[in-house]
Amino acid sequence: MIRDNTRVIKIGNRVIGGGSPILIQSMTNTPTEDVEATVAQIHRLEKAGCEIIRCTVPNAGAAAALSEIKKQISIPLVADIHFDYKMAIAAIENGADKIRINPGNIGGKEKLAAVVSAAKEREIPVRVGVNSGSLEKELVEKYHGVTAEGIVESALDKVHMIEEAGYENLVISIKSSDVLMCVKAHEMLAEKTDYPLHVGITEAGTIFSGNIKSALGLGLILNQGIGDTVRVSLTGDPVQEVRAARLILRTLGLRQGGIELVSCPTCGRTKIDLIGLANQVEAVVEEFPLDIKVAVMGCAVNGPGEAREADIGIAGGIGEGLLFKKGEIVRKVPEDKLLSVLREELENWKI
Repeated sequence: MIRDNTRVIKIGNRVIGGGSPILIQSMTNTPTEDVEATVAQIHRLEKAGCEIIRCTVPNAGAAAALSEIKKQISIPLVADIHFDYKMAIAAIENGADKIRINPGNIGGKEKLAAVVSAAKEREIPVRVGVNSGSLEKELVEKYHGVTAEGIVESALDKVHMIEEAGYENLVISIKSSDVLMCVKAHEMLAEKTDYPLHVGITEAGTIFSGNIKSALGLGLILNQGIGDTVRVSLTGDPVQEVRAARLILRTLGLRQGGIELVSCPTCGRTKIDLIGLANQVEAVVEEFPLDIKVAVMGCAVNGPGEAREADIGIAGGIGEGLLFKKGEIVRKVPEDKLLSVLREELENWKI
């Protein structure tokens, strides 16, 4: 697989590349200078499974806040920089574990060299980020529009700028909201470089549409062995990004652990509020670090048999339901007790 051959890069207390586990990232949406709010959000993200967090650094107050934020969290902290090279240097000085920049808009070679010098002094990696929406005019003209070829050329040009400044502790990120263009660009880039890649579908959209686009795009990319870290970009609570990323990785067999929930679609035989029950179970199972499959079925007659691959499950009927394991009925349960009985079983589950 391609990711086995990427360079190993250290980010704070974690590493990516060289076949290391794919790490899940997200980004805070609080004002970074509001330390209390930002730390609270990061703690929520950590609990959900976030392994690298990025904060925007648009001003000196945000840069200064990084040092205090870092003291209160346990995952690597990445500073997101736009345009101002001074903010990049300030973020590094305040303890950022990695910085994300676009070398093309940081202010010229001298300013880029100053940023690279600061990163080199502290041995922190630089993430080179290129988005299709900010592709250079000359590349748009060269390729007659925004294309995967142009995105890749732009990214490699930026990498060469940092290499010429004497630094190779790099991670590359190329993103597009066009799913198939993004997939093609990653395929092309993976053939041209061994730097680790941060993958994602940018500006994917709302929780609904963004999850579909991200699952399709990231599934196609990651399943080819491309990608060392991942972010699902959603318009919503960033905790949802982390949950989606975990599920994508687990579905592809790239991440173990955590309960897999399966539930049947509703039909005319369903006599309980299956949709509400399934949503409640989904919230409950997040509390348990078990590597098992849990089923929620709407039919007590066919449910246990249809979900016999599940380790444990519940099925609803009229006024009562069933608790079953591996397709075998364990006992009947009052309908209003199905959720509490399942929780009790999970609490006592023998690993």
